[in-house]
Amino acid sequence: MPVILATDLIIFFLVGAVLYFVIASRKVGTLKSVRRELGKNRLALVCMVFLAFYVLVALLDSVRYRDAVIDDDGASAVSEDGGVIYSPEALSLLDRALSGMRTRTEKTYSAPFATHSYAKESMEGADGTIVRDYPPLKYPRAHWLGTDRVGNDVLFTALKGVRTGVVIGAGTTIVIIPFAIFFGVVAGFYGGVIDDIVQYIYTTLSSIPGVLLIVAFMLLFGSSGYQGGLISEVHVIWRAFVLNDRLFWLCVILGITSWTDLCRLIRGETLKLRELEYVQASRAFGIGRLSIIYRHIVPNVMHLVLITFVLQFSGLVLAEAILSYIGIGVGPEMGSWGNMINTARLELSREPVVWWNLLAAFAAMFALVLPANIFGDAVRDALDPRLRYR
Repeated sequence: MPVILATDLIIFFLVGAVLYFVIASRKVGTLKSVRRELGKNRLALVCMVFLAFYVLVALLDSVRYRDAVIDDDGASAVSEDGGVIYSPEALSLLDRALSGMRTRTEKTYSAPFATHSYAKESMEGADGTIVRDYPPLKYPRAHWLGTDRVGNDVLFTALKGVRTGVVIGAGTTIVIIPFAIFFGVVAGFYGGVIDDIVQYIYTTLSSIPGVLLIVAFMLLFGSSGYQGGLISEVHVIWRAFVLNDRLFWLCVILGITSWTDLCRLIRGETLKLRELEYVQASRAFGIGRLSIIYRHIVPNVMHLVLITFVLQFSGLVLAEAILSYIGIGVGPEMGSWGNMINTARLELSREPVVWWNLLAAFAAMFALVLPANIFGDAVRDALDPRLRYR
């Protein structure tokens, strides 16, 4: 039985948008030149490979289904009304592909590529005496980044956090961009009372501390939703959809509290564009305001949208880690780099120090944020005609 979370739709939309731009880059003239310029930038191509890997991991972790419960006779178990009983655990394609990493658990901590546990235990020697020593692992040298406190593979946990980071970065930006473009263009183009109202709205939102809004919103909407782990029948709608997802509500509230900066930039750019000659000529020829906005204003503010998308994506990935660290992010059962950092906070104060959990979260975030910034700069340069024809 397939299970589709509300945040899975964000991943599907992101993958669809990427495929659309890849196909359109072969037909549209502007995108052809962008593709040609990116092909000359080797560093941008390397970053694109990293980003493609992260999107692929997020996609594999977003396609999941529940297996039917098997009874003692080897057949699918059925309920009293004759329906098939499904397991509450929905495994994704990533879980099934990395089933070895998921199921090979130890008792507790073990260092990367270790053969023995990281903590001593009382063991019975060959002569019957009790000694304190490091017990051997069930799966020696099988954990490339070690294991955590409960024996789970740290590399698998870091890969499970990829989907959360991509959903936060992409999903929140999807909420930000429509709000910012609509209010920014309308305020800058029409001016007057409309401009005053829009300025009042985003000034009010900017004056309220974002953390307070996030905490209040999450307490209202995100406390009862799906927070990772087992799927309850209470959360399932239409046999397959789980729309009340805590991570989805986190994307919504982050988007609502983060669109004001981009809106202010777009408003200022629109104030400049509406006074240019070609816009004034369009008005003189009797072209409607909506047509002018669609044909002249919006395309000329997209460079701000692109730059903000890249910067917001990187910042939001880090914001999710901070929110999970202080306890108002995703649920503890959902893979998250913030949860890993929160766990590592206590591990760094023990003796001996457990350092690989923090290292794995840092490396995973670094390998996503840095390529996203470099690739975004390369796309911006490729879209800039002054740099393209220099």
